[in-house]
Amino acid sequence: MSNAQPKDSHLAVVHRVNFIEGKSLSIPTLKILQADGTTYDGAIEPIIDKQLALKIYDTCVFTRVLDERMLGAQRQGRISFYMTCTGEEAAVVGSAAALDPQDIILAQYREHAALRYRGFSTTQFMNQMFSNELDLGKGRQMPIHYGSAELHYQTISSPLATQIPQATGVGYSLKMQGKRNVAICYFGEGAASEGDFHAGLNMAAVHKVPTIFFCRNNGYAISTPTEEQFAGDGIASRGIGYGIHTLRVDGNDMLAVLAATQQARAYAIEHQAPVLIEAMTYRLGAHSSSDDPSGYRSKDEEAKWREHDPVQRFKLWLINKGWLNDSDDKALYERYREEVLAAVKVAEKLPVPSIDHLIEDVLDEPTPALKQQLADLKAHIRKYPKAYPKTSGRD
Repeated sequence: MSNAQPKDSHLAVVHRVNFIEGKSLSIPTLKILQADGTTYDGAIEPIIDKQLALKIYDTCVFTRVLDERMLGAQRQGRISFYMTCTGEEAAVVGSAAALDPQDIILAQYREHAALRYRGFSTTQFMNQMFSNELDLGKGRQMPIHYGSAELHYQTISSPLATQIPQATGVGYSLKMQGKRNVAICYFGEGAASEGDFHAGLNMAAVHKVPTIFFCRNNGYAISTPTEEQFAGDGIASRGIGYGIHTLRVDGNDMLAVLAATQQARAYAIEHQAPVLIEAMTYRLGAHSSSDDPSGYRSKDEEAKWREHDPVQRFKLWLINKGWLNDSDDKALYERYREEVLAAVKVAEKLPVPSIDHLIEDVLDEPTPALKQQLADLKAHIRKYPKAYPKTSGRD
């Protein structure tokens, strides 16, 4: 028989039924930067200097331009699929800027700005989206499913929320290796309805792993608004339920996100324990290039949220600091528009990867069965070359 003592011996005791109301816990939202680019009275700014601030803004501008150009490219039929970060840049870039370059990023699918902050080049973005022979993924992923071992950014996986329990495992690995690093896992509030969210957070809490779970609560799970997703106090309240240190932050406030993530990282490393951050933001664009948001939300709603544009708010703060002016800002946008368009024209003309890559990178040595299947495929392509114009003649 077990001699374990009950764990609730320290809890308060009552002798009459006493329900705890579902809304009895009120979680505050951290705000530092106002819409006019000034900070709130009494707000404590994060650790940030001019160099870091301008790198953050540069990343935001690039991401805006990339989203604009590549959504257009998808509409032209040049790529098959795209997802924008528009409206959520502060949540993504602000958190990425608080990390160490050796920290591991596990993204959902809307965090390409974090990869850009790490140093992913314009050419690398294009090679992935056009699945050409220079694509790091060797053409085996749909567009926007980036990955970079060099930049410690794990490859995007299409199934929703699978990265959450994986992030717990990555954090546990870092802990076992004695590294002073964290894993950060991005996901939307819709993904928090998946079982992987609950399994991942519970495991992280029990095993005390240095993982930051970063929820972008942008108001919609594709077309489902938050009020139809859950009745509780957002996602942050769930962290409390799992015994995890939790923060809620204005996800359109670059300074608040940066401060929250800086302190979350410090806590996760010092205590070797997880942290949950819920960033309250809004997806200004469609869910993806396959979505039409006019079917489930109004233009008035979108216009209201454009008044809280995170990039514009941070730009005003930079101007107030004397670190940016309108002329330099305009030149930055124009430079990136030219750079992205030029990269598109080059990347779309490169040939597709060799078909030999199909059986690589899974087994150390492909099995005889895989080799035979590849040979059969090549024979089929040689027999019907017109049906496979990009591949025929390259094997």
